[in-house]
Amino acid sequence: MINYRFYPSLLNVFSRYMSGGNLSIQELIDTINRVPTPTTAAQERGISFEEAVVKGTNEDRFGADVVQKVRKLLPRPIVDTQVYCQWEIDDVLFYGYVDLIGNYKAVDLKTTASYQPGRYVHNHQNLYLHALKRKGIKLMEYVIAEFQPNGQAEVHVESYPLTHPIDKQLEEIRLFKAFLEEHRPLINDPKIFVKPGENPDARRR
Repeated sequence: MINYRFYPSLLNVFSRYMSGGNLSIQELIDTINRVPTPTTAAQERGISFEEAVVKGTNEDRFGADVVQKVRKLLPRPIVDTQVYCQWEIDDVLFYGYVDLIGNYKAVDLKTTASYQPGRYVHNHQNLYLHALKRKGIKLMEYVIAEFQPNGQAEVHVESYPLTHPIDKQLEEIRLFKAFLEEHRPLINDPKIFVKPGENPDARRR
């Protein structure tokens, strides 16, 4: 029976909280409850970059070189974009959307001002692989554009196969469930807890 619904960006915030990141418990609670916050410049750039690469929207904003570099790394053909994923992990429905998939790999586009190798080794989006394996997806790939202050950009790739260990993510899911139960009176996002008899599919809400 499904009792919880979790999505990767929320689990990644919890992971940052657990690792001693610069995040207060109130900020974590606000994230869980989806308290609206202004879109940051970095978030806006990431959304715009994805649209430039996939749809060709406002490519000039980023420069043709970096857009073309990233496009060359995408699967051919692109089978689908903004693909819904869900995977049942014990009593948790893990769900979300991956940017695009090809015949055998899923790709998520990232932008950053400072990149460190292995940044996504424990990212909860890696769990998309297990949601997509029935579609023949065997590789989760992050294509990362690192924008320099001078306007130039480096492009990095991180690839994780279906056999990549996910022990850390699964343990953080277990700890997140315990955190939610401890702070249950403060949680008001109706998607987090699945009510008895309710259809757990996240798309139905």
